Amino acid sequence: MQRTLPRTTLPTFSRDAAFSHLLTMAQRIYLWRQRSRTRRQLARLDDRQLADIGISPAAREVELSKPFWR
Repeated sequence: MQRTLPRTTLPTFSRDAAFSHLLTMAQRIYLWRQRSRTRRQLARLDDRQLADIGISPAAREVELSKPFWR
């Protein structure tokens, strides 16, 4: 005899909701990777290059101290 769960206890996700959730997660991962990449690039700049783009060394340190999700 096969035992099944009542229909009310199964999660009810529509296909659109599931796709929306996956898209949101993909966008979040893309943003995290982009932040990580740009912060690595920022870490490689010297003081002259920082001055050219208008960022102080102190502002760079603040940005580099942030985790990738912020």
